[in-house]
Amino acid sequence: MVRSLVDLLTQHATHHPDRTAYRHLVTGDCDGEIQEISYGRLAARSRAVAAWLQERGLAGTRAMLLYPPGLEFISGYLGCLAAGVVAVPGVPPQGRAHNHRALIRMKRLIADADAMVILGDREVITALAGMAEQLPELADITRVATEDIPDEMSAAWREPDLTADSVAFLQYTSGSTSAPRGVMVTHGNLLDNERILTESMGHTPDTIEEYGHEMFVSWLPVYHDMGLIGPVLNTAYLGVTATLFSPLHFLQRPERWLTAISRYRPHTSGGPNFAYELCLKHAGPGLLDGLDLSSWKVAVNGAEPVRAATLRRFTETFAPAGFRHEALHPCYGLAEATLMVTGSTAHTAPTLLRPAESGPHAGQADAATVSCGRPGRHVTVVIADPQRHEELPDGEVGEIWLRGASVAKGYWRNALATRETFRATLAGHEGRFLRTGDLGFLHDGELFVTGRLKDLIVIDGRNHYPQDLELTAEMAHPALRPGCTAAFSVDGGDVGDGGDEGGTGGEQPVVVAEIAPDAASEREKITDVVRGEIGEAHGLSVRDVVLVEPGTIPKTSSGKIQRHATRAAYLNGTLAAVAAPDPS
Repeated sequence: MVRSLVDLLTQHATHHPDRTAYRHLVTGDCDGEIQEISYGRLAARSRAVAAWLQERGLAGTRAMLLYPPGLEFISGYLGCLAAGVVAVPGVPPQGRAHNHRALIRMKRLIADADAMVILGDREVITALAGMAEQLPELADITRVATEDIPDEMSAAWREPDLTADSVAFLQYTSGSTSAPRGVMVTHGNLLDNERILTESMGHTPDTIEEYGHEMFVSWLPVYHDMGLIGPVLNTAYLGVTATLFSPLHFLQRPERWLTAISRYRPHTSGGPNFAYELCLKHAGPGLLDGLDLSSWKVAVNGAEPVRAATLRRFTETFAPAGFRHEALHPCYGLAEATLMVTGSTAHTAPTLLRPAESGPHAGQADAATVSCGRPGRHVTVVIADPQRHEELPDGEVGEIWLRGASVAKGYWRNALATRETFRATLAGHEGRFLRTGDLGFLHDGELFVTGRLKDLIVIDGRNHYPQDLELTAEMAHPALRPGCTAAFSVDGGDVGDGGDEGGTGGEQPVVVAEIAPDAASEREKITDVVRGEIGEAHGLSVRDVVLVEPGTIPKTSSGKIQRHATRAAYLNGTLAAVAAPDPS
């Protein structure tokens, strides 16, 4: 009986020890340095790390994982699981310019998880040694560069006593509306969610054989649930091969992602909506001529709002390279459910619901709501009235509630938040539900996500979703950067950056949008156009439109807009608005 990914890794190492588990493109380029690790080697390295942890009596404690992109993280993570140590993936320090916000988050995670050991590579461990003044918390924490743990240690490994209910790792949420919380993901949660991923994406034995086990290409950060549970752990679950490279290398040159897909011809690859937009921005004729995307059968799109316009444009642009519309795979998930909850049907075009002709965005096909697919097998999804705790009928918007074996154990050392989020009861239903905090509706069994419950903008008793306002703003003028707009409400009496004095009271909407650097001279025209479009489409008078430089709007580690942080910066007057160019 398989109890954990540790058991599956042992099986893969026994049956096909020489098969490549992971390859890492060190420079992000297919013709650059490439590192590979086989299943036999991965099992040996994981056991060596596990034995080192066991020898120090660390089973049952937490280990902070601070690795740069690369294969060493995978050995460290699986080593924790093999030792019965709770892994805590984190963002490593990045040289002398390590940003203050990232440092604060790392401190918070180390303290909250009560980490007893830090695993990293030599570079990270050396960097941490030089950060004693900024991180006095490290004084009593053991630190080790896992590549310095000798292979011979693997002989001392003892199989841990794991059950489905044993906590495998803490996945700290990205904190789009609140402080990060450690989600306790069990070994049973992991196995169930890997099953859901496998079924949703069509990773059948026949397909795996057809692809010669080449199933994934990914640049997604492995410290985040989407990059970890999907391409990294589904690879170990299935015994297949994944090609990985750094998120930074993708951001520097987005075409590297498509080039790697063309070179290694995987079945599955994906990212948030903004990743597809970045590829569109850099898609020149020279790139298209050299690409072959015909093998790409599942193009995952999740972690942030999926835009109909993005799906359409991506298909149109990359169809000449063999990309098919049916490959698009919008999905929905969250850390509290391990990862995946719903997904589109593999090899089937995503469902779009177009707005009524009389509604907002009338006549705008790109404003259609995109389905995130159907719940995984044995996952129950209902739409609930968040106040009355009653199920709502199909088509009605409410809070997304769910239950199933992938729903995590709760929040680490936070009984109150666990009770509020993981222990909800629903009239007419037995058992407990997970409250996601997300809004959506069901239509013909498919889930359509409309926004965050806490982000709702209520004006004169009418609900408005910030995503709707953001989309209208971005479609109003081409200078606005896709996926880089934040809409929120402020009290009419508040004054923000550029706001008018002496508001009339009541909630009023504000839009903050990043614009292209060369568009500053048109800022007044852009502002007027955005106001006009939102007024016409939503019947709202916008209190303020603030245009800011690229990279200004804060986002979570998974790329979600942090509207609350943007709102705070607006009210504090710390948003750097784009200034008109000097006429001289």
